[in-house]
Amino acid sequence: VSDLRSSALPGSFDLSRSVFDLRSPPHRFMKRYDSVSSVPSSTSSRKDSQGSNRSLDTITLSGDEQDFGRLNVKLCYVSSAEQIWITVLHSKDLSWPSSCGENPRICVKGILTLPKPVHFRSSAKEGCSDIEFMETFVFAIKLQSLQGARLIFKIQAQTPRKKTIGECSLSLRELNTVESSHWLDISPPSK
Repeated sequence: VSDLRSSALPGSFDLSRSVFDLRSPPHRFMKRYDSVSSVPSSTSSRKDSQGSNRSLDTITLSGDEQDFGRLNVKLCYVSSAEQIWITVLHSKDLSWPSSCGENPRICVKGILTLPKPVHFRSSAKEGCSDIEFMETFVFAIKLQSLQGARLIFKIQAQTPRKKTIGECSLSLRELNTVESSHWLDISPPSK
């Protein structure tokens, strides 16, 4: 979030300095600021520098920021059993290349990046923009080992061979016994 206070003079408001995507909540660490006064704003409709009402949620981004969707996962560490519980809940606004067909079967492959990587995979679901997986995976691994690792998710289409259409990852540095929910932005697969 750029600081707009330096350009808060009337008539000097530059829209391009404050553009970011507000269409896909939740943004747990992002505060929404009023475009003129840099004061946190609780309403979805704000006045722009000319005084007319305008919703920041409707600003579209230019360029090639294609939206590949998001993945919702929950994590918890059960210290008494030294187990990590990974729940793949659902994907939202998922998109895939046309080469995969209209409704490919979609699954999520997970990888814990330990010295000896741990792999797991959800069952395949019929492809649509919003898919519920609701699957939990449990592994007995010491917390100290996990806190130095990452959790990578590869979203795969079966066409009929598995093809990775997107991926996202999460650091396990903050993993603890309190269950946490995460919305991860899906990016194009790395080469």
